[in-house]
Amino acid sequence: MFSTTTTAITLPPDARNRCFTLVDCNNFYASCERVFDPKLKKQPVIVLSNNDGCIVARSEEAKALGIGMGEPFFRCRDIIEKHGIHVFSSNYTLYGNMSERVMNTLTQFTLEMEIYSIDEAFLDLSGCDHLDKHGDLTEYARTIRATVRQWTGIPVSIGIGRTKTLAKVANRLAKKSARAMGVLNLVDSPYMDKALERVCIADVWGIGRRSVKKLKEKGVTNARQLRDIDDRLIRKQMGIVGLRLVYELRGISCLSLETCPPPRKGIMSSRSFGRKVESPEELKEAVTAYVTKAAVKLREQNLAAQVLTVFLTTNPYSRDDGQYSNSIVLHLPTAINNTVELIRYAVQGIERIFKKGFRYKKAGVMLDELIPAGQIQTTLFDRGNAGRNKKLTEVIDMVNDIMGSGTLKYAAQGSAQPWSGKCKNLSPRYTTNWKELLTVSAD
Repeated sequence: MFSTTTTAITLPPDARNRCFTLVDCNNFYASCERVFDPKLKKQPVIVLSNNDGCIVARSEEAKALGIGMGEPFFRCRDIIEKHGIHVFSSNYTLYGNMSERVMNTLTQFTLEMEIYSIDEAFLDLSGCDHLDKHGDLTEYARTIRATVRQWTGIPVSIGIGRTKTLAKVANRLAKKSARAMGVLNLVDSPYMDKALERVCIADVWGIGRRSVKKLKEKGVTNARQLRDIDDRLIRKQMGIVGLRLVYELRGISCLSLETCPPPRKGIMSSRSFGRKVESPEELKEAVTAYVTKAAVKLREQNLAAQVLTVFLTTNPYSRDDGQYSNSIVLHLPTAINNTVELIRYAVQGIERIFKKGFRYKKAGVMLDELIPAGQIQTTLFDRGNAGRNKKLTEVIDMVNDIMGSGTLKYAAQGSAQPWSGKCKNLSPRYTTNWKELLTVSAD
């Protein structure tokens, strides 16, 4: 039996009586595509990364055909054509909006929620073991699952546990078990040992590759063995973080919900070009487009940047082209979050690092040293443009928010954008662009 010496960690009084639910969207990108095209139901579907490079999402049918995660698209063309697999370019505008709809739906079922990723969220259901109009937590979770499916069209799997780690374990098993029908409740479950035995050590949330190797050398290969490990041994191998993880597997809650995510330390906007770029004008257009996207993210989080980094690079894998990459760090005279000013500095950065005679594959910007926008201080020599630029930015943001991203653009971004990435299989932005609304016809 495992050691339960808890002197190394201070635990809250209710550490053994918490209840967490992890809601995870199934094959999220592929599911988003299926919502608006019923013909894709039970059909193999894959979604490609930026520039249509690699496979980043697969339906269950595509997985069954042997399509691997992260596989280069060109290597899978034969099997794709043979089995008639439906291929889509990443439509991040659509996926982001669908994620928002799922998360808004989940807020109907809890007062505390942590959005863990674009397709995952933790819900705190502590004290809700018996809910009005629901027999138990499992029935409540099935209601959550059915509601998300009805309101958004997205299928989800739900895991329930006394800790966030156990909720992760339950969710993983719920996805794989046909009997679970998308929901697995491990709260005070008599089958806990069997459940943990089915989860290999590499699949335990929070275990890195180095730790996996060390633990396997000690004979620890699954989650149950990790739960039962001696406290002193895990403390020696993984420190206090590992000890907290073991307590989580024992049903002792050490990880609370992050209902207010910490502010970002930096924002990057970058993408590989659809073709190699030699023209400084096209590089300026690309960097302008990237810094515009980054600035929108800044304002969404009410932040401003004090440092702007601009970089560009050729294709390091090309044997036919000369190699060159460079970057420049620009310390801004004052913290900035308006697009006009950021574009001006980004273009200056490209002008300083651009070298003629090279064929560039990628460029981008990074915004660093972020501070709350309310702390922006103008300089003594400010020319008075800040106010006008702020009003312009607010109008553009408002129009793009109502009419769809990219409705209004800065001229410096260019119109044709021949450098933009490949998106040959891009679906419409059904939920965010008036011109791309779903069309329904009746025969």
